[in-house]
Amino acid sequence: MVFHKFTMLTAVAFSLGACASVDAKAPSTAQAAPASVAGDRVEVPNITGVWEIYPDPFAGDENVFLELPVPGDGPNLKEPYATEWKKLRDERDALLKAGTPRVDPSTQCLPEGMPMIMGAIFPLEILQTPGQVTVLAEFLTQTRRIYLDKPMRALDEINPSYYGFSSAKWEGDTLVVTTKGVKDDVLFFEIPHSREMVITERIRLTGPDLMEDVITIEDPVMLEEPYTFTYGYRRNPEYEIQEYYCERTDPLFKITEDGTIEMKTADEIE
Repeated sequence: MVFHKFTMLTAVAFSLGACASVDAKAPSTAQAAPASVAGDRVEVPNITGVWEIYPDPFAGDENVFLELPVPGDGPNLKEPYATEWKKLRDERDALLKAGTPRVDPSTQCLPEGMPMIMGAIFPLEILQTPGQVTVLAEFLTQTRRIYLDKPMRALDEINPSYYGFSSAKWEGDTLVVTTKGVKDDVLFFEIPHSREMVITERIRLTGPDLMEDVITIEDPVMLEEPYTFTYGYRRNPEYEIQEYYCERTDPLFKITEDGTIEMKTADEIE
């Protein structure tokens, strides 16, 4: 669930299950230059900068709760997980239509985790440095670290976490990132996953200040087949990432006793 409130920000995300999903790739008006070799050093594309989801799925919507579709065609889950997940989504949709969205981890100030952080409801700042790519999310002031040319650890050596352990390498003009070790209770659109889940990203520039992240989720325990979708971004050199810390008491909405969310009345807004 998303509450879009200020033009200063792209949108406000309150839900792990409602991140802006962009299935279409960022428009490729011009192809990015491939990696080149300068002497003995391989030059790779520069992805440093502040990136906003593109096209903006919230354009024109203000002061409303939004529940965006699950990206792509949705996951092809095994049973009984498929039936259980569909029931959860139907319940969420019904609550949304009633104007009382369900409380979930983000409304309780918990990090989005992977791959939800890459949905960029608020802008992302990417810092490309020797040996590491760092993703800084404005929403909840989150930090994700991607280690370059570092061997992937054995699964039993990875401490389960919100973002898992990410190892990457450049393949031409594409940064290929493998992530393992995401905590079992970190859910993407409420999709269940096991300890065996592997997330692969293929990040590349598609044109001047345009970028895409093709994400594939594999999980032999939960999924019948890999689940692939794409996020598109546009670089905004004018935007400066703001500090965003989640507070339990939000100025615009309240959590009711039955665990749903309601907008505050004018008298209740501080």
